[in-house]
Amino acid sequence: MTMHLEGPWLSTTGKKKSKRRFASAAHAQKAREQQESWQAFMKKWDIKPNDKPRGTTIQKSSWVGPSVDSRVVVDPKRLTNHIPSLDTGAGIAVKKEVQQYTGDAMIGIGQLHKSNAIPVFSKEDAVDISKMRRG
Repeated sequence: MTMHLEGPWLSTTGKKKSKRRFASAAHAQKAREQQESWQAFMKKWDIKPNDKPRGTTIQKSSWVGPSVDSRVVVDPKRLTNHIPSLDTGAGIAVKKEVQQYTGDAMIGIGQLHKSNAIPVFSKEDAVDISKMRRG
């Protein structure tokens, strides 16, 4: 869908919060009272608005990292020496045996949809597959 087909609700302009409007004077009075009680609470416990940690800001880290000894040859991209892998002499995995059907119950392989190969064990199954199971 292209942008010119979207409505005015998808605008990127005018996203500032407007002045708060209340449904009635009673709601406005209640909001003012709650704000005053909140300010009184903050004053009672001596909490300033800037004392609260902000989760959205990123603090600069003071960690510099380990110092590198000049006698040790280190990859310039890494701060640690190379640790070699443990060589046990064995391979990494066992080769899987090839699966091969050795019985005589299956009479063939049918294809129901696209590349969905399914085993056929009876003539009834073959008829169902050919009719795409539509009775």
